[in-house]
Amino acid sequence: MKPTNTTPFPDYKMSEDLDLYRLDDLISAEDKELRRRVRHWVQTRFVPQINRCWNAGTFPLELLPEIAELGVFGANIQGYGCAGWSPLRYGLALAELERGDTGLRTFVSVQGALAMTAIHLFGSEEQKQRWLPEMARARKLGCFGLTEPLHGSNPGGMETRAVKTSDGYELTGAKMWIGGGTLADVAVVWAKVDGEPGLDPNSPAAVRGFLVERGTPGFSASVIEGKYSLRIGITCRLEFNHCKVPHNALLPGTKGLKSPLQCLNHARYGIAWGAIGAAKACLEEARDYALRRIQFGKPLASFQMVQSKLARMATEITNAQLMAFRLAQLKEAGQATFVQISMAKRNNVAMALQVARIAREILGGVGILDEHVSFRHMCNLESVYTYEGTDDMHLLILGEYLTGLSAFV
Repeated sequence: MKPTNTTPFPDYKMSEDLDLYRLDDLISAEDKELRRRVRHWVQTRFVPQINRCWNAGTFPLELLPEIAELGVFGANIQGYGCAGWSPLRYGLALAELERGDTGLRTFVSVQGALAMTAIHLFGSEEQKQRWLPEMARARKLGCFGLTEPLHGSNPGGMETRAVKTSDGYELTGAKMWIGGGTLADVAVVWAKVDGEPGLDPNSPAAVRGFLVERGTPGFSASVIEGKYSLRIGITCRLEFNHCKVPHNALLPGTKGLKSPLQCLNHARYGIAWGAIGAAKACLEEARDYALRRIQFGKPLASFQMVQSKLARMATEITNAQLMAFRLAQLKEAGQATFVQISMAKRNNVAMALQVARIAREILGGVGILDEHVSFRHMCNLESVYTYEGTDDMHLLILGEYLTGLSAFV
């Protein structure tokens, strides 16, 4: 019998995971349970506070112990009180965090994928033992100072200097767009070292990482005000005015600009997953609204143009899921390259931003109200589209790989 417009297809189902290609069949029961637990916490503990925090431009710091209990801080690190999750489990968790808000996922990324990863990869055993267990429990917070006011896409041009002295180093310079800078107990700060024999202090090879603790004389942090995006993220400027740190503040394993870029690879991997969570939230909201909203005597979801938009959104989310899932497999095998990570970050963020824009369009006038999530996700994703490598920079990374020719300069 030919189906009518009121007859559902026998196998019709859109799960909250939007798993059109049945990737869940490849996920363990333990990973599914972890995802369920994170999703439940986000929906019951975090989401009810999001509008208050968004309007105030604050992060719900009182929830930090609960976030730590989820195991997400430094979750990809083995030992030191960290969860030691697989790349897939880590990605699934970050998608659920960003389903709530990009600011939540960003907070976790800064703490874990950037600050904790830098200490884990390049720190001494003493530094690891001192900081990582406390950071995993959110009893200590960290930030990652790489970007500068005049050097965003070109971190190799950094002007922050660390002059070697008889009793340590003296840091001078400034960092910009630093997540959690005013909250951090320790800042991972990247600077070019001046005073090491045989090393050109102007070269990217001179870049080293330093642990600068809160309260160190000459170190200050201030919040950047007036953001329309990433409102619950505490974004800061760091300044170093002849800031003196001891010899043991140096992360001994850091060797040039490639060191902070290794940390960015970990963070970009998480972003590729997180963006999927934001996109899912927008699609689900748009679809549910279109099914409820009656225009011209029938649901918006019954119109061809609306169905076309929903179908395209679902297709692009599925494409992003497939890319992220395969990237997780490569990362688990130790085979993921920075080009693959760059491609996934760029593709999935651009996808999520477009999905958010279309979802807001389907919602119509009410889409600008804070009772709906799509406009907030759209604003947040404008930041993710720019940070940790702009869309253009990631295209050029891929372009250089394809041609063998650098187009950065």
